[in-house]
Amino acid sequence: MDSDDLRENTNEESRDDLNDELAEDFDQEFEEELIEQEYEEKIYIKNEVKKDKKSLKYFFSGLLGALLGIFIGAAGLYYYIDNNNIPLMDSSTGNPREININTTDDIYYAVAVAEKAMDSVVGIVTRSTNRNSFFDSQFYEGMGSGVIVSSDGYILTNSHVIADGTVESIIVKFIDGTESPGEVLWNNVTLDLAVVKVDKKGLQAADLGNSDELVIGEPVIAIGNPLSLELDRTVTNGIVSGLNRSITLENNAVMKPLIQTNASINPGNSGGPLLDAQGMVIGINTAKISSAEGLGFSIPINVAKDIVEEVIREGTFSDVYIGIRGVAIDVYERQLDVKLSAEYGVVVIETLTDSPAQEAALNAGDVIQKIDGLPLNDMGDLQRALFKYKPGENATLEIVRNGEILEIEIIFEKKPSGF
Repeated sequence: MDSDDLRENTNEESRDDLNDELAEDFDQEFEEELIEQEYEEKIYIKNEVKKDKKSLKYFFSGLLGALLGIFIGAAGLYYYIDNNNIPLMDSSTGNPREININTTDDIYYAVAVAEKAMDSVVGIVTRSTNRNSFFDSQFYEGMGSGVIVSSDGYILTNSHVIADGTVESIIVKFIDGTESPGEVLWNNVTLDLAVVKVDKKGLQAADLGNSDELVIGEPVIAIGNPLSLELDRTVTNGIVSGLNRSITLENNAVMKPLIQTNASINPGNSGGPLLDAQGMVIGINTAKISSAEGLGFSIPINVAKDIVEEVIREGTFSDVYIGIRGVAIDVYERQLDVKLSAEYGVVVIETLTDSPAQEAALNAGDVIQKIDGLPLNDMGDLQRALFKYKPGENATLEIVRNGEILEIEIIFEKKPSGF
């Protein structure tokens, strides 16, 4: 065999060996790829199984939580209704049963208070005519709210709602949609309170609370007809922001004492009730005061209680009077540029003929500082103090006369008509 044949055979053997090695490498790599692919598929399948198991776990956990939440919610609702005695409706009478309110529940007390008091709130529409001449007349219609204080038709509202008694007609609108004409039995501009009577029986009277027990920060609710009767019996809530507030009106008269609240009060719900968390009336809302947004005022119900009781009992309230014309000492000193020896009080400008003041020998220039120990700063204080007295009753006045403090007795008389 020559050298060329030998070289060719050697090359063929080398190619065969190389092909065998490549084939073995390919088989090994292919086998490894198959093993790796099978492993990855097993891992993928295993992960998918785990994922399905985890999804089922989440599903059943969520389902269990939802069922548990429904059970707890139903039990809680039953407990709340049972313990607070809040009814849906008495189907036999169509009237709500007695409601007891849990004041520790911050969410639901307003609902229960509104349900308890809503039937006792009325809308008041007034009509009057302004005749400029025989041929020129203008008709005016006013609107406000009121609260029923007796089942036989006595309603408490603001004096300014009934135009201080000067309106020609009053229509009272009740929660059932019925209307009745109203009659003013009593009103007082200083207190901004009035009592209106309708010829209607079986009304739902509101419960009157004790405004002397109010504390700053406690929750309150106002109900009335804000802006229009289309929004009748709207509920607004807030807190007691201040007590014993004094506000000066546009005519320089002073209204006090007042409850300050951030519950919304406007001309429409003026005259409606301010309620505490037990659903008791603790004030009569007044929008006579031009207040800023978020600032409302109510007249404490204790100011009106004795008056309302007498009007219901007697048909009217007998105001008493002293019979003086007077002014606050600071106003007197400022206008006359003088300085008196008294630090506070009401300066007597004039005593009226045959009045209790004249009978008690009050003189012009005297400064009335106290009535039965109650300090007086202006005529408003004196007028408000007189509402707790009846004709024939007496009181002790502490006065300053020529720098000397004196005490005199005065016997009150019924205030003359038009005084």
